[in-house]
Formats: sequence, C-alpha cells, structure tokens
Amino acid sequence: MGTVYVIGTCDTKGEELDYARSLIRAAGLNVVLVDVGTRGDGAMADVPARAVAAMHPQGERAVLGGDDRGAAVAAMAQALSIWLAARNDIDAVLGLGGSGNTALVTAAMRDLPIGVPKLMVSTVASGNVAPYVGPNDIAMMYSVTDVAGLNAISRKVIGNAAHAVAGMARWKPPAVAGDRPGIGMTMFGVTTTCVGQIRERLEPDYESYVFHATGTGGQSMEKLADSGLIAGMIDVTTTEVADLLMGGVFPCTQDRFGAVARTGLPYVGSVGAVDMVNFGAKDTVPERYRQRNLYVHNPQVTLMRTTPEENVEIGRWIAERLNRCEGELCFLLPLGGVSAIDAPGLPFHDPEADEALFAAIRSTFEATPRRRLVELPFNINEPAFADAVVAEFRKIAS
Repeated sequence: MGTVYVIGTCDTKGEELDYARSLIRAAGLNVVLVDVGTRGDGAMADVPARAVAAMHPQGERAVLGGDDRGAAVAAMAQALSIWLAARNDIDAVLGLGGSGNTALVTAAMRDLPIGVPKLMVSTVASGNVAPYVGPNDIAMMYSVTDVAGLNAISRKVIGNAAHAVAGMARWKPPAVAGDRPGIGMTMFGVTTTCVGQIRERLEPDYESYVFHATGTGGQSMEKLADSGLIAGMIDVTTTEVADLLMGGVFPCTQDRFGAVARTGLPYVGSVGAVDMVNFGAKDTVPERYRQRNLYVHNPQVTLMRTTPEENVEIGRWIAERLNRCEGELCFLLPLGGVSAIDAPGLPFHDPEADEALFAAIRSTFEATPRRRLVELPFNINEPAFADAVVAEFRKIAS
C-alpha cells in the first residue's frame, strides 16, 4: 500500500489538516501530513516545512525567512514539486487552503502524472480554476466557508474530501485486458476530416485520444506524454502556435513540443490550421487586426488569416523546437493547403502565405536520420495526406 499525502500550511490550517489526516488514517490508509508553511514549522506535521524547503535548488534560505510572502510561496511551490517528485509511494494527494496555498499545492500537483488522484479543497474553487488546474486531472472542491477552523460546515466539506481521496487511493480503476496503445492526436474543426481518416486507418491497432487544439488541448496531449500514458503523437494541428505568437485566444505555451523532446516518443506532426489566429466574437478582434481577412467560424469564434510575414515567424518557431527533439520524428508539409478553408476558391486560400510558412520551416529544420521533413502536394484533408501520415507513423513506431 502506498501513502496519501495531505498538504497545507500547518501554522494557519493545522486543525483542519489534522482532521483530514485522522479520517484518512481511520479509513485504514497510510497518511503523511506535509507542512508547506513559510513562516515556521507546524508541530503536528509528519514532514516539517524545513524538510520541504531544503529541496529548493538554492536551499532552505530561498524559501523560509524572507519578507516577501509571494516570493516565499512561489519558492515553496518549486520545492514541493521537487519533494513530491522524489516520492515513489504516492497513492493520492489532498490539499487544503486559501488562494495562496491553492496556488502553491496545485503547482506541485500539476507536475504529478495524470492518473495520480489529486484533490484540492479551496476557497477559490467556485471561480475560474483554469490557472490552478491547467491540463491536469486535479479535482477542485469549494470549501464553502473559509479554511479557518473547524465548524459544522467545514467538518462536512473536509470530511467528504478526506473520504473521497481515501476512496481514490484504495480503489484503483481496473485495468482492461486487451487495451490498445494510445496515440495522442490534435484536431481543429478545419482539420477534422484529416484526423478522422487517420483514426480510421489506425483503429485496428491503436486507440486514439483526440485533443481539440484550443491551447489546453495541446498541453493535455503533452501532459499524457510526460506521464507515460501514450505511445506516440500524431500532432497534425499545431494552430496553437499561431495564437501564441499573434495574440489569439487559443495559445500554446512556450513549452509546446517540450514533451516530444523530453520523451522521445514517436512523433508525426504537421502545420494544420496555422493559417489562422483565433479570436472570440467579431467585435472582440483587436483593433489592429480589424481590416484583416476575417472569417466568422461561428458567433463566438472569428478566424484571422495569417500573413506571409507572420507565417515566417510561425514556421521558424515550430522548426526550432522540433530541432530539439532526438526521438523518431517526421514532420509533413501539405503543400496544397493547411486547412479546410485554405484551398482554391475558399476564404483563406493564400499560396504566398503558405509558401512563406513552408520556406521558413525548410530553412530552419535540421534533418537527421531520425528527424525528417516530408513535403506532399496535397491539402491536409485529402485522403492521400492521411495515408502518408499513417504510413510515416507506422514506420517510426514499429
């Protein structure tokens, strides 16, 4: 049996943390209370704050004893991430606290693999929790009252959380015999035909995990890669890069393609939907872009066609990150168009802009025996392009 880790600031939330620990222990599980307070150790903790702070790359003094609380919390979050990563017995993690402790504990939770139970009881869980959860399987429970002492309400909420995390730790989801290897795939509305064809061709041998390329989608796919939960990636829709560089609403992070480099998993990618930057309703498009080629995808989403100059920047950005990848990798360029509306007679058909993208990738991409660039005379949604993607993936995944 592993261990449930209960984490919080024992100097201010000690009574509540101890209550959660006692319930988990009563359920018959190993439980460890970890103090992450930045103002001194709580006496009831199993792991004192100093032991966690000592894991910071600059040592304990970088976390404890300073006057800047915000800096101390950020430093403790980094230390906790390193401390948790060194544990090999984590069955579940339960955090309790207000906004500061929520930011601290969920930062460490986000570094844990997908599938490890993570539950955060928080005063901010009824609002926008995206900054705390990100592309991870963190469960957020609203504390209702502040985490400021035990009372008739907080005992129920914290008790439910303790029993929930105990149940998750004790009862693992059963493995299913005959599970096929999983492949992460990125898709957008304008690349749906491509991805659908790829899925059909791979279906007998692989299970497809499709991620909507809305910023979080790409992060989620790469988080699964980092967690060891997929066998490869077919990343044909890299549109999130355009939003990052041009200020769209579905941006990736600077770590896009990072998991490809870290894991060395088989990877086949393309430039699907990088002909567009995403905004909300048409009246939300920034003033500087109002005179551009805009396409109303639906009342809530407006697409902006990228220019040759923007595509040069996008192409270089993608290729530079692919050059950091040492695993088996194949990147395909669909010379006949990168989306369903980038074809002759359609709103985003712009051969000059496409060629600027392809030329930037060609000139930046560093080919090796394991890192290949393939050019095809098809639109990304043509069956022949899907055939090529599948063939390349089978080649490098075999």
